[in-house]
Amino acid sequence: MALFEITGYNPTTKEYKDVVYDTSNNSFRWKDGDNIVPVNPSLSVTTEKSVIEKGKNNLKIVKIQMGLSCNFECDYCNQRFVPHSEETTPDDVTAFVSNMPNWLPGLGEGVKFEYWGGEPFVYWKTFKPLAEAIIKQYPAAEHSVITNGSLLDLEKIMWLDRHKFSVGISHDGPGQHVRGPDPLADDGSRMSVIALYKILAPKGKVSFNVMMNSKNTSREAVTEYFEGFVRDNLGEEYLQYLVIGEGMFVDAYDVGGLQNSLLDPDDQIKYRHKSYNEIRDLKAKRFVGITKKVRNFLASVESQRKLETVPQKCGMDKANNIAVDLNGNVLTCQNVSSVAKNPAGISHHIGHVNDLSKVQVNTATHWSDRAECPNCPMIHLCQGACMFLTGDLWEATCDNAYSDNVAIFANIFELITGYIPIYIDGPQRSDRRDIFWWVNGRPETKKSSVIPIISI
Repeated sequence: MALFEITGYNPTTKEYKDVVYDTSNNSFRWKDGDNIVPVNPSLSVTTEKSVIEKGKNNLKIVKIQMGLSCNFECDYCNQRFVPHSEETTPDDVTAFVSNMPNWLPGLGEGVKFEYWGGEPFVYWKTFKPLAEAIIKQYPAAEHSVITNGSLLDLEKIMWLDRHKFSVGISHDGPGQHVRGPDPLADDGSRMSVIALYKILAPKGKVSFNVMMNSKNTSREAVTEYFEGFVRDNLGEEYLQYLVIGEGMFVDAYDVGGLQNSLLDPDDQIKYRHKSYNEIRDLKAKRFVGITKKVRNFLASVESQRKLETVPQKCGMDKANNIAVDLNGNVLTCQNVSSVAKNPAGISHHIGHVNDLSKVQVNTATHWSDRAECPNCPMIHLCQGACMFLTGDLWEATCDNAYSDNVAIFANIFELITGYIPIYIDGPQRSDRRDIFWWVNGRPETKKSSVIPIISI
């Protein structure tokens, strides 16, 4: 059990209040009183303990990795330095789909298929017959794809619409120059993205998927960018459909991600301030990932969700989520290949669809087995970040995730209590206790014995 004493500050009344936060059941109570949020008995309570489960069964999310080739070479791409396995071709489709009923019976009810590259449309000659065969075999399933948008054309757009695909367009708005080439700067691909949005957005089937990084830190700026794009190219009436997906800070999968991380403590604090204020002022309201995090966290507070039931962020530790290539190889996740290894040198090829009971995610570390996570007040929001990173990459990813999630946590805390959290005392790292450096200033300064009045 991890208990944290959180000092909150109300800038209107100039008052301080202490709250005890218990991560073991995600509950908040006044230090001198009762629970702040009563238990809601109508909410379902998750009791299943979160572990890296052995075997795969009752599949709900099937991530099909067609290959890692891409026509872009983005700065912080989490696949950039992953070794490629032998490329699959349209000739692999028939054998793969014919074998699917042996490991995925039924008509696909409750199943979501995700089609992954690299850039999926690099594999159009494979992607198209593959998806059409799967749709025919699993008519009740859902289908989605994430693309950089540069290879879209009218044929592909109409095909996506006809087959009821959900589409995420990877683009960082004003920070796209950090990621890589900008498909919206090219006349042809920009017109294709506009056409895709016009057709799919009213159906709730398209989003712009953004990743924050050290050179792209403002969700308000991202929102203004995409609002401007939609307004200028489609008109005011299409703003109602604008959805920004992903939206969290990058994980440091490799040197590119590391270079775009919050490596300097000053940058971490600046980002926390900016992120907290933008969320508080509803400048990030189009970021559906943040909205979902807030709703899920509030529900878990009302149900007093037990810490041991919190799953990994990606969900790939669960038995009903699987990533496979067209040779039937089961992978740790969609961002690796069967010939790649994790930072500890363990192969990401973790089994085969012909024997799902023996699949073992031995490439990863569950958050409960890390030194930091069980003693971190952000664990219910962060969910352990990327589970297969270690060493410096893990440390940077942890710092990114903490600063990202503590800004969300601060907004939730204020919503629940009426106070802004400014100091968290507990078993977590000492340098993370002064959330915004409002109490003691920079860590090098002498610790103040009195919490000062804060003007915000």
